[in-house]
Amino acid sequence: MNSAQLKCLAVFSLFAIIGFGPVSPGCLIGMYIVLKRPSWFLQLASHVYNNPPALPARPPSSHVRVKCFLSLLTLFIIDIAPVPVTPVIAFVIILLRPLWFYRTVIAVYQAD
Repeated sequence: MNSAQLKCLAVFSLFAIIGFGPVSPGCLIGMYIVLKRPSWFLQLASHVYNNPPALPARPPSSHVRVKCFLSLLTLFIIDIAPVPVTPVIAFVIILLRPLWFYRTVIAVYQAD
């Protein structure tokens, strides 16, 4: 486990604690990332994945971004329930580092 993973786990642990209620900070930040594509998140993903291999080209970014935004919006609505779902999903992604997530990050950041 690298330092980027530890920092992400710490942040999402905090989100799990404060996420009880109508607002899911993880989903809100995720929606911001999908809309604005800040460079810091791409760097963070690269550090979490320890510089993964280059990936082949994906479909245009706008399609992936719409799907990601709608998925995060659905999680945001589900997180209104008393059990926070988003931090649990984030823990799994941070710990297991599935390649599909990194592919999705790269697809979100591709130019249209």
